[in-house]
Amino acid sequence: MTDKGALPDRSFASRVDWNLLRTFVEIVRAGGVGAAARRLNRQQPSISAALRRLEDQVGVQLLVRSSTGVEMTAAGEALMRLCEEMLETARMVPHQIAQASRRVRGIVRVQLISAVISDELDEAIASFHRRNPDIHIEMRISPWRAVLEALERGEVEIGIGYDSNVRPGLVYEPLFVERQQLYCSRSHPLFGHRVARLGELKDEGFVLTGEDELETVTRLRRRYRLGTRANGLAEDIGEAMRLIMLGVGIGFLPVLAATGAVAKGRLWPLLLPDAEPSYEIYLLARAEPSRDTATQLFFDEVMRRLRIQKVA
Repeated sequence: MTDKGALPDRSFASRVDWNLLRTFVEIVRAGGVGAAARRLNRQQPSISAALRRLEDQVGVQLLVRSSTGVEMTAAGEALMRLCEEMLETARMVPHQIAQASRRVRGIVRVQLISAVISDELDEAIASFHRRNPDIHIEMRISPWRAVLEALERGEVEIGIGYDSNVRPGLVYEPLFVERQQLYCSRSHPLFGHRVARLGELKDEGFVLTGEDELETVTRLRRRYRLGTRANGLAEDIGEAMRLIMLGVGIGFLPVLAATGAVAKGRLWPLLLPDAEPSYEIYLLARAEPSRDTATQLFFDEVMRRLRIQKVA
């Protein structure tokens, strides 16, 4: 171990055994030495010995064994973050080389809920196409639960949508906060008025969005017994908006999706602004991806745009 004031070990990179770093990551991810040995199909003593050699090389204890497996020390947590960055960089090498040599072809499939309005997403798609004109981009629209199921089954690697819970197999990157409003048509008796008591609307005819309705909205409807009289049903937000504008019933729509119709006087927002349900829309990805180069480059472009937004 080095003294607190010692200079950095400049020869560490040339003498460290990178296989030991990968073994360390496997121990942490598996939750213990025995579990890592089973995952790697190796003997437990060899995994323990690899951990000891790594600790000797870095000069500090990285893991503490407990009754439930292992716990990282502060040094272990720091090393784990670095290892994850190094592994991600190594994984990106063939993708970046392919893009630099302008040989990337393929299909990017993104499964998303309907009526997603995001400047960052639009800018990412446009920028990605300029850089990779030979890659085909396919956008699949489905209800939010179907987006999550497709990701979990591995049918797609990237999704955009909502989730009421955090699923361990997925990565969630906030894309934007969406709000919903309750709208009526120009021909409705409530056009031009705001409703402070939602219970007053329990006998109104509704246009519902079925499986596409988000749980945040479902809970609000059920709380005030809204939608018990369903005059219309449309799984797509655009079609639900059409039915509401034609006077079939009142209904919930994303505020951004309805902005144009409101500006033209075809829809009227019934709720006061502070009563609008809001929720996060996420860029979703599989936690253990098997992305091809085209899909990985698209994911990186969207993430780059989101980082620019956060800095701004």
